[in-house]
Amino acid sequence: MRISKIFLITAGIVFLIGIGLTIYVRYETPNKSTKATFTTAQGRTDLIELTNPLPGQTISSPLTVTGRARGNWYFEASFPVMLTNWDGLIIAQAPAQAEGEWMTEEFVPFSVTLTFDENQLYERGSLILKKDNPSDLPEHDDALEIPVLLKTKK
Repeated sequence: MRISKIFLITAGIVFLIGIGLTIYVRYETPNKSTKATFTTAQGRTDLIELTNPLPGQTISSPLTVTGRARGNWYFEASFPVMLTNWDGLIIAQAPAQAEGEWMTEEFVPFSVTLTFDENQLYERGSLILKKDNPSDLPEHDDALEIPVLLKTKK
């Protein structure tokens, strides 16, 4: 009887330590949500990382889009970025520029600033980062589309 009491107390302490460590790791470690890896249209998760904006984030104009993409996402050190409203109408577009040597298979940082009219009818939209495909061959097409909320003036 004494052994089962000691066992129960030890198991309870181990359980509480496990819960405490889980809480510590979950809430006290640095927040990694400032960088996200996404699944592209071709189902790959290792091609592009976006640091700003993140899915569902409310954005305003001008919007600076930043992240990293594999070198083969670029052509001549850039790739197209578009912002659409809820109906799919393009409300801003510009090429993202590589901020380093892009002729590599490694990740290369990029940035682009998009300016859009905040007098939009829609509060939701999509940010589309399209792999540059100068060959126009469909097997080389790829894109990343994330939902965003548009800050609008009403």
